[in-house]
Amino acid sequence: MIVRPAINGIGKPPAVTVTDLSLGADSPAVYQVGGSVRDQLLGYPSPDRDFVVVGASPELMTRRGFKPVGRDFPVFLHPETHEEYALARTERKSGHGYRGFVFHAGPDVTLEQDLLRRDLTVNAMALDADGHLIDPFGGRFDLVNRRLRHVSDAFVEDPLRVLRLARFATRFPDFKVAPATLELCRQMVDSGELDHLVPERIWQETRKALMFNAPSRFFDLLRGVGALAVIFPEIDALFGVPQTARFHPEIDSGRHTLMVIDRAAELSAPLAVRYASLVHDLGKALTPSEEWPSHRGHETRGLVPIDAISARLSVPKDCRDLARRVGEFHLHAHRALELKPATVLDLLEHLDSFRKPETLDLFLLACQADIQGRLGRERDPYPQADYLRACFRAALEVTAQEPLDQGLKGPAIAEAMKRERRRRIDKVKQSIPG
Repeated sequence: MIVRPAINGIGKPPAVTVTDLSLGADSPAVYQVGGSVRDQLLGYPSPDRDFVVVGASPELMTRRGFKPVGRDFPVFLHPETHEEYALARTERKSGHGYRGFVFHAGPDVTLEQDLLRRDLTVNAMALDADGHLIDPFGGRFDLVNRRLRHVSDAFVEDPLRVLRLARFATRFPDFKVAPATLELCRQMVDSGELDHLVPERIWQETRKALMFNAPSRFFDLLRGVGALAVIFPEIDALFGVPQTARFHPEIDSGRHTLMVIDRAAELSAPLAVRYASLVHDLGKALTPSEEWPSHRGHETRGLVPIDAISARLSVPKDCRDLARRVGEFHLHAHRALELKPATVLDLLEHLDSFRKPETLDLFLLACQADIQGRLGRERDPYPQADYLRACFRAALEVTAQEPLDQGLKGPAIAEAMKRERRRRIDKVKQSIPG
């Protein structure tokens, strides 16, 4: 049973069922640990649980049918539930990056030693089989006080923890980060430790953060400790770049970008749309200063940094492709009611709408987030989306059958279809009042 927290505190830890390893009189102790304990205390659903086994060896685990899966340290899957059981371990820094550690796992490692190596106090708690909370570092106190705080100064040894901290700050927006923890993050940036982050792990943390309700908090925290310039220099470069106040009351290009991703989250947009929203204006950091604040040509200039981020982080193809289309053509969408029918058709073709109709809706959702991600304009209407959908539906009705019936062949069929699609789009345009 999940206990809901009291208004001014945290609920009683629930009892947790852990597996009896049935290893006789000297059976090791099993504890539920980490994020699932934190979430249960907060009253949140916790479908995935992790367990630590104290007093066991790999040989004992395998004899009881547990399947080893850990490459760097002993982690095992339960033979029935397939939940993860890790041997209690300690770690010692041996190099750069999150992989630069030497681990020791054995029957002599205590639960407290295992919890000591974790990043934040709220993630360094455990429950025993009777539901008793083991909390040597004050994690429950920090939950009550809505605070994210490092367990020890060893926090600085793993650069990935900066990203994890930013993600937790995004998931729990009512939590404050302890000043001392922020200072440790700045030390990591200054030491160059973040240069050793693995791109795939950066994307993993970023992807998770983008799917929260207020993803801007992730990038705000990174920027506040100086990490944004190291991890996302293309995004960091947007801050301090002005825009036309008439269209952007928030003025700052970086602030606008964060407002756009928050608006995309409010619209319950999928990941591809949120990523496209994040990188859609990167060209504004490259626009010559004489073009400020209008940023003429920033759409095409932005394709290079969009491609750079996508390649560097191995961003999935659907996210990468939509990001390019939004970056290059979002102003076309904003001006859709002014465009000639031929230009509207060109836009629909560039978006690959006739082959993949779903791409149009994703593109328009990102464009809507761009328009509404502006100070005081969060609820502005976006009639351009309905207009472009109407144009697409009209153009989609055109098939090759009529040109075939007329005896046309080859390229003449395609040209006849384009003429008819332009005519039908023009008909939609003429039907708009005013």
